Amino acid sequence: MSPQADAAARALERGRQVLEQEAGAVAALAQRLDRRFPDAVSLLVACRGRIVVSGVGKSGVIARKIAATLTSTGSPATYLHAVDSVHGDLGIVGRDDVAILLSKSGETDELFPLVAFLKRLGVPVIAITGGLDSTLARHADVTLDAAIAAEACPLDLAPTTSTTVALALGDALAVAVFEAKGFKAEDFARLHPGGALGRRLLLLVRDVMVTQNLPTLGPGANMRECVLLLAERRGTAVVVDGSGIVLGVVTAGDLTRLMERRTDFLDVSVSEVMTRTPKVTKPDELGSTAVNRLEQHGIMAMPVVDDRGALVGVVHLHDLLRAGAA
Repeated sequence: MSPQADAAARALERGRQVLEQEAGAVAALAQRLDRRFPDAVSLLVACRGRIVVSGVGKSGVIARKIAATLTSTGSPATYLHAVDSVHGDLGIVGRDDVAILLSKSGETDELFPLVAFLKRLGVPVIAITGGLDSTLARHADVTLDAAIAAEACPLDLAPTTSTTVALALGDALAVAVFEAKGFKAEDFARLHPGGALGRRLLLLVRDVMVTQNLPTLGPGANMRECVLLLAERRGTAVVVDGSGIVLGVVTAGDLTRLMERRTDFLDVSVSEVMTRTPKVTKPDELGSTAVNRLEQHGIMAMPVVDDRGALVGVVHLHDLLRAGAA
């Protein structure tokens, strides 16, 4: 093996080892999760102020990301630099806040002035640390176990596995909190209005549905009339009663199958051909949900109905996709 190939093989093996070690540490963390986790979730759900997240060094980087995730999922949070906090930044902390403090060892000296201030103010403290008997753990209201066997760094020095575990625990907290709060896709959309994600979450069926010249027929119509509608209105005809209630749907595929069975297909009543329990949607349904239903059932369009089941529009898969619903 050439030196270059040997070096590439070693790098590949090291990469696999790091990923396996960090994945194993997260899996072990999941098994150790206990009653302290829902206690921490309860504190965060009950928070009437902001969630203040802090750490030092690489833990500070992870703290910043946890704060961002909490904020984007409906729990206002802010990152507070542990050192800067005691040089004027403590003014952002209020009595209604909850703090999450990260430290691998739980003995990070720079955190303790902040801990002392939080305790004096009566702010609940959640510790994410591997030092379950540490100073930080003893002063925390809830301590979450983030212990690891070793860092992925060959020298067991650079924060690698420990920061991965802390990040995963922060994600677990954020998800559990937003579920406990009943955070919905619409709420997520409100906080993420920009880009493709915002379009997908904000777009409603009413924004793209067709409402004029709807392809409707009465139940007494025959397929001769239906063929014209299918040709002119994008392959879907909706059968409605005198009150506009949807009775069924006829598609170009239904016409094709009928033509294969009968030579007199033009004289057949649409009531014999229509699907009597068609898939439908409502104007305020998310466009992405409508796309999923259309694709799941292999159909190109759906009637849009009101609460009575009356037709108010037709929505087409291609229109939804062009509008960015998926």
